[in-house]
Parts: sequence; structure tokens; C-alpha cells
Amino acid sequence: MASDVDSAPLVGRAHQVALLRSALLDDVRQGHTAAVFVTGESGVGKTRLLREVGALLRERGALVLTGSCLDIGDASPLHPLLQALRRLDTAAAGARTSSSVRGMLQMFAAETPTDGAGALLERVSRGLHLIAEGRPLVLVLDDLQWVDRTTRQLLLYLLAGLGDLQLSVLAAVRAESLQGAHPLRRVLTELRRLRSVRVVDLAPLDRAGTEQLAAAVVGPALTAEAAELVWQRSGGNPFVAEELARDVRDGRDGLSDTLREIFLARVDALPEHAHQVVHAVAAGVEPVEHWLLARVVRLPEEELIEAVRAAVAHRLLVGADEGYRLRHRLVAEVLAHELLPAERRVLHRRYAEALTSAEAELHQARLAHHWRLAGEPARALPAAMAAAGEAQRLHGYAEAHRHWSVALQLADGADGPRDVDRAVLLEHAAESAHQCGEHARALALLEELGAVGTGPPSCSLRIRRARYLAAAGRSAPAETEYRLVLEDPDCTPGERATAAAYLAELLVQMGRYADAGQRARVALQLCADVAGSTSEVVRASAALGFSEAYLEDPDAGLLVMREALTVAERSGRPDDVACAYLHLAEFLTGPLNVIEEGVVVARRGAERVAELGLGRTYETRLLAIATNGLFRVGQWAEAEKVVAAALRHRPSGADAVELLLARCRLSVGYGDIEAADRDLDAVATVLAGGGARHVLPMLTLRAGLAMWQGRHDVARQAVQRGLTESRSDDVVILAALVWHGLRAEAEAHASRTVAVDRTAVRRLREAMDRIAARSAGASRQVRSVVDNFLALCAAEISRFDGGSDPELWARSALAWDRDNHPYPAAYSRLRQAEALLARRARPATASRLLREAHQIAQNLGAVPLTSEIRDLAARGRVTLAERDPGTDRRSGAAASPADSGGDDLAGLTSREREVLAAVAEGLTNKEIGQRLFISERTIGVHVSHIFDKLQVRTRVQASAIFLRNRPE
Repeated sequence: MASDVDSAPLVGRAHQVALLRSALLDDVRQGHTAAVFVTGESGVGKTRLLREVGALLRERGALVLTGSCLDIGDASPLHPLLQALRRLDTAAAGARTSSSVRGMLQMFAAETPTDGAGALLERVSRGLHLIAEGRPLVLVLDDLQWVDRTTRQLLLYLLAGLGDLQLSVLAAVRAESLQGAHPLRRVLTELRRLRSVRVVDLAPLDRAGTEQLAAAVVGPALTAEAAELVWQRSGGNPFVAEELARDVRDGRDGLSDTLREIFLARVDALPEHAHQVVHAVAAGVEPVEHWLLARVVRLPEEELIEAVRAAVAHRLLVGADEGYRLRHRLVAEVLAHELLPAERRVLHRRYAEALTSAEAELHQARLAHHWRLAGEPARALPAAMAAAGEAQRLHGYAEAHRHWSVALQLADGADGPRDVDRAVLLEHAAESAHQCGEHARALALLEELGAVGTGPPSCSLRIRRARYLAAAGRSAPAETEYRLVLEDPDCTPGERATAAAYLAELLVQMGRYADAGQRARVALQLCADVAGSTSEVVRASAALGFSEAYLEDPDAGLLVMREALTVAERSGRPDDVACAYLHLAEFLTGPLNVIEEGVVVARRGAERVAELGLGRTYETRLLAIATNGLFRVGQWAEAEKVVAAALRHRPSGADAVELLLARCRLSVGYGDIEAADRDLDAVATVLAGGGARHVLPMLTLRAGLAMWQGRHDVARQAVQRGLTESRSDDVVILAALVWHGLRAEAEAHASRTVAVDRTAVRRLREAMDRIAARSAGASRQVRSVVDNFLALCAAEISRFDGGSDPELWARSALAWDRDNHPYPAAYSRLRQAEALLARRARPATASRLLREAHQIAQNLGAVPLTSEIRDLAARGRVTLAERDPGTDRRSGAAASPADSGGDDLAGLTSREREVLAAVAEGLTNKEIGQRLFISERTIGVHVSHIFDKLQVRTRVQASAIFLRNRPE
């Protein structure tokens, strides 16, 4: 089954191509034969594989004869060989070969000989020997399931070595055609006994191969949703995947006539009972257990087994211990239109009745499905509600939301039951939508719930609306809703405690740490008088700990946050656990600047919340935190992998914004202008609904991107907007924004195209003074990061105010080196070298600085920064070292022993492996010492040795190597 448009590449078959080349040419000794029979279902790519391998063998010096068998029985003896000889390009094959080919064709055209089949086979063998002229001869035969009798005899004759000919045979066989007493089955059985004969079953493509094939057909416009749909519907069958991808590319809905007719023909070829079985499985929820299928089709056991066996043999069903599945889900789509509505309802009723009678089994989801399609909404609704409850208990929030939505549809239908409280359904549907990340849907359902007179009280609705708004990235209206609850005298103490706790958490996310601390204290006071407020205590404690750690005492604040995590784990509520992990990881990687530990906590937390069913929401936010931390310590390649994995959840609202900003940082660093612009535009669209907490990071990135584009006015506007709109207490984020503003003025001055805006500079200087004053009351760790940014700011000012000062840039580079932030350290070296060269002072030092900056920038993959370093080096006639050939092209990260394959931990002692395993868990040296009964100092020595042996600098790098090499 070949595609009508053969422009798509051959994907996912590199292993098979190498295997066939070796078996048919490389491993065949002079005077010997070999054969490979490729089996597989229709459309799996047998013909394409034969063509590719034939072309490869031809390039390697073999004489390749290609023919196809016809579905006309034995009426055309040796047809594929005759076809192959006629196809042979005699003009390019040489005079002797052309003469031999014509001689064989004339022999076949002559009257049938009377000296028997053996003599004919011998003459064919001699003719092929003459054609080969000492070259390896490869006979490629397609559709061998239709091979004629004489060709079968010829294959047996030649492959048995009776023809004194060095020959290889590559043939394709359609697996579903070899049924019953097919004559080729006996031939293959006999040939399998030969050591030189192999049978290769060509499996469908995996998910990655299918997506690659679809992308080749559709192009860059292929969305993740479309790729997933092609994979689910095609089952990895290349032909089907190509057809579906072309439908996507051309904007066609539904199933093409080509695919419909192909699958209908395969189903129609089944025996009667097998036909009935396939229809039943297509109507079921896979996998369909054998006992369930028996009750639906109602055949005697022996006849049922025979029917199933026929469907499996025809490659329409796949059998396993748990039940039967369709090999292609497209079959269900095709057959759905072949049954009458009454026939479909009968099948679904039989399924529902069989499942209802099953004892000690949880089939609520399937029951709801089958009763609904059987036209029984009153019986489907209780099953849908029960299925939703089951999913929620197992933290399957996406599944729960789907079931609650079905329950709503059933209740709203014309034939739906009237004794169900619709407000209850709306309440559950809205909450499950929020839990699975469908924030817009959650808000819409909540509005509908508010219009129902029997819904929950207004205070409860406001709290829910505020939670959903915050999750959707609309923090400003969310804050308003919480405040209205706190000011409403009709709200209960419990509701006010909930609103205060959630508001404290929101204020932390918005960077308003002083306000967050005040609200958290109020919440804890309210919780003291409210029974069962564990969740509120966890959130308020986490917010209070963050506030105290940032503004007052980091150790005390961290202790409070760790205790909040312990309480959350003890309570077991998924949201509480996720919230505690989020605050702890965010503070460690952010203001506290303990980035390595923070990354480990974020990734550990992501794994934990994924187990709790919050993969699309909290897991993505924790992975965004890990991405930002990895970016800051220069692990850009690892950060890129983390953010790509998180984006596969397709998050929405604030969760999507977090990831898009994290990916945008990488794109700006890499110099991928188009990708960064696209992500910033998407973030701006989400934040248009009132999202305040992400505005400063978005504007900072917009300014950084604009500077690499040479759009200094855009950078200036972004910074000024951030300074005007911000109410954040986060002096670190503000300091980064101010640096970008001063850098924009310095770049404008250096370009000599845009004048320095002295008013903007004055405002930025005032902002520096405010930041310095406010950071004086912050913790030591926060002050350290702020001081680093202020050092950059002072150095930038010198660029347009009296000449760039190399000493200021030297202080900045030293500060960033101390905190292991390679990007700003490399940038500071560049500017220091630039200042020295401008003053024509210490050229050797300037050259060394440029080389160091160049090495760092290359290792990061920071293309714009690398380009600027090279430009300066060219002007200053400084020779830069070329990149090590072992570096990664995308990230620029130098290839270390950890990337070279094999066991990267082979050089570690058993004790060092134990220590490294504990490091990967995120334990401190003190905690590791307590576990292993070793002093903290000894653990420090082990860690130093581990770093030396693995050639890494940080605990994050060492943990990554351990996790990559640990046994599964």
C-alpha cells in the first residue's frame, strides 16, 4: 500500500535499513545466498523500505532486479522476474548484460519447454549468472503473498544453493493475507530452516516516528494537538499517518474516502463471525475482556475463539491478557457509520447490561459511556457521577472533569432525570476543571453556578472565583474578590480565614512580601478559632515563612516553610502539598539564591505533585522554577529539556505564563528572536485580563530582547512601564529591571543613533536609591543579589557618563563569579575588556578577559553575547580560542565525561556513590552525615572528590549525572 504522494521521508527505519544491508550484502560470502522476508500489515511501509534498501544496495555495487507479484493466481509464471528484467536499465548495464537480459526475455517468450520445470529453473539460474557478471545480485520482490507457483519453486531452488549463483532476495509479504492453507506459508516454513534466511516483522512507527512523519507532511504548522490526533488515529501505520497528516495540512475534516474504503475492504474480507467480533470491539471501551465480548456477541465459546483468531490474523484486532483492542482506532470511526442507529444501541445496551451484572468490579466510567450511547440517560447519569468520584479519589482530575461534564450534559438533556441538583453538578465540574488546569472553563461554570438560585452562598462563590482568577493569571481581580470577602460581615470566620490565607499566598506570588506577611498573620489568627482549617494553616504558614525569610530572618522563615511542607504532607491534600513545595522552591532559587538546592526541591516537588494528579498545574509551575534556576547557574541545555517536558502538559493561565517566561529567557539568551517574541506576545495576551504578578518579568525580558534587536526605544519604554506600574516588594526583580533600563541607555549612547534620555536616567538612579534603601532591611542573601545588580547598574552608568570604568566592571564580574552566575559574569568581562581597550590600558588583561567571556558564552550557547565578544575581539585584534569539537551545537555545553556514554559513575567508590545518591535527593551535607553516620566535614570531602571525578562544579550537575545513570 503505497502513498500517492511519495514526498515524505523514510522515518523510524534506520535500524531495519542497516540490518537488511548487512544481511543481504555485507555478510554474504562469495558464492552464497541470503534472503530476508519482510512481513507486516498493509501500509506499514514495506514497499518504501524495499525501495530504499534496493537503492542503497545498488549504490554499493550490487545489481538489483525489482519486481512485483500480481493478484491473479498462477496465470503468469515468473511474472515478477520478467517484470524485473524488463525494468532493468539495459542502456546503463553494459553490452554483455543487455545481451544476457534480451536472451532471457527471448527464452521466456519462446514456446514452453517440454523437458520439465527443473530444466527451466536451471536455465533461469544460468541466465541470472550471466546478467550478474560476477557482481552481487539482489532480487527485490514486492507483494510476495500473491507469488505464482513457478516463482515459489525458483526461490526454493536458488536459495537452496542449487543454482551456483551468489544471490540475495529481499521480499515483502502482507501478513494479513497469509491465512489458512496459503501456499506461501509452506514455502516460508521450509526457507526458515536455512541459516541464511531471515523473516523480519515490520512494526508500526512509535509516537516519535509518527510525529516526525506528520511534521514532514504538514510542516511547521503542525500543532501538538494535531500530532497527538494523528498518532492516536493511525496507530503508527505510516500510510495512515501520511493520509491523516495531509488531511490536517489541507484543512479537511473527517476521514478520507481512501482510508474509509481501505479499512472497509479489510473488514469485509473477514468471516461472518469475525466480522461480528470486530464490530463489537469497535463499539466497546478498550481493552474489551474476553468474558465481556462473549456476553455481547453471544456466540458459542469455540466459535468465538475462532472468530477472534481470524480477526487477529487479519491484523484488525490485537489480543493480550487484559483483552482485545483494535489495531487501528480508525476502524471504529469507519464502522460507526456502517451500523444502523438501532444496531449501535443494541451493542451498547448489551455492554451496559453485562457490566452491570459483573460483581466486585469498578466499571462506572464504561457503564456511563454505554448507557448514554444506548439512549438511557437516567441510567447513565448515576454511573457518570460515580465515575467522577472514583477519578477524584485517585487524583485523576482531568478524568473527573470529563465525567462531571458528561453528567451535566445528561442532566440537561430532554430525556434526562429531573431529580438531580444541577448546582451540585456545576460545583463539582467547576472545581475539577480548575484542578486539571482548565481555568477558563472553571470560571464559566462558576458563573453558571452563580445564576442558579440553589447554589452555594455568595462568600463561598467569591473565594472560588478568586482562586480560579488567580490560577488563570488574573491576579488583580482575584485580589479584589478576596478583599470583598474579608470586608463582608455576612461571611463566616471560616470563609474569612480561607480568604486571608489564599490572599497571603497570592501576595507572595505578586512580590508584595510585607502585605503577604500581614495577611498571613491575620489568617493564622482566624484559623485558631476555626476547626478543620489545616489547609488554610499550610498556605498562611508558607506565605508567612516566605515573607519573614525575605524581609527579616531567612533561617526562621525557611524553618516555617519546611514545617508547612511537613504539615501539608501529613494532611495529604494535593493542593496543600503543592503550595508548600512551590513556595519553598521559589524562595530557594530566587531571593535566597541557594539555587542548586532550590532546583532539586522544585524537581522533587514536581514529581510529588504529578503523583497527586496536579501535573498540568502545579507540576508545570515547579518545573518553571527549576528551569529558571538552571538558567541562572548556566545549565541552559538542561533547562531547555525541563521546560520542553513541562510544556507537553499544555498548561493554561498562570501556569502557562510561568513556562512561557522561562522558555523566553532561554530564547533571549540563545538569540532566538522570533521564538522569544512569540512567547512574550502570548504572555501579554494572558496578562491583558489583569495579571499583575508576571508583568515585571515580562517587561524585563521585553527590554532584553529589544536591546539585542537594537530597538533601544522599545527597551526604554518597557522599563519605564515596569517602574510606573509596579507595586512589588521584590527588590531583586526591580534591580534586574533597572539594570536593563540603564543598559538600554548605555547601548543607545554606544550606538550613536539614539540620544541618552537624561530624564529616564534620573528616574533610574532614583529607583537604584530606593532599591538600595529597601534592601538594607532585607536578609543578607537578598542584599547580596541586589548588590550584584546594583554593581551592574553603576558600571552601566559609567558607559555614558564619563567613560566606561573597568574597575566597576571588574567588581561586577567578581560578584557574579562568587555566586556562580556565568551569564552576567561573562557580560561584565566583556564590558571590562571593552573599557580597557578604549583606554589602551593593560591589553594582555583585556585579551584574557575576552577569551574567558568568549569561552563562557560559547559554553552557554549565548549567540548574541558571543557575537558581540567576537566583534570587540576583531576590533582589538585579539585571537579567540575556537570551540572544542566536543561541544553541543545547540547549548554550547562542553562535552564532559558525563556525556560520553557508558557508566559515568564508574570512577566513584561505593561510599561516594552513596553520598551522591543522597545529594540527588536534595539532602544537605549535615543531613547526609546523619544518614550515613559520618561527620559533616567528611561528607564535604566526599562531595569535593565526587565533583573532581565527575568534572562538575555544582550539586545540580552532579545530581543530573546520577539520575541519568541510576539503574531503572
